[in-house]
Amino acid sequence: MKMKYLFLVIFAITMFSAQAGNFFKAGDLAGTWKYTVSNVPPEYETGTMVFEQKDDKWSGSLGSTERMEMKELAVDQGKITFKLDFQGGVLNVTLNQEGDSLKGTIVSQDGEFPITAVKEAKN
Repeated sequence: MKMKYLFLVIFAITMFSAQAGNFFKAGDLAGTWKYTVSNVPPEYETGTMVFEQKDDKWSGSLGSTERMEMKELAVDQGKITFKLDFQGGVLNVTLNQEGDSLKGTIVSQDGEFPITAVKEAKN
């Protein structure tokens, strides 16, 4: 009888772990996001960023007209990090995803700036 309960407990934990792993679906990140950065010059306040996944590898770009490639892009359980080459320096971006919104910071040689983004609806 104890063995039956032990098996049920192990089975329940295994199923819960599998479901928890699906809680953040990395594929939900793929798409176009409209972002807003605070405390920066107006020409850098808003724009779009695009995330794509091919064969379990992520790529992305940021910018509406001039696209900057995301370097060292990493996606792990709702946390997104990448670097951008910008005006001779490097921007370090850290974002946390909650559904269709991203929130985080951009760190540059000029300081730290809050960034938020909302995923655009698929057409």
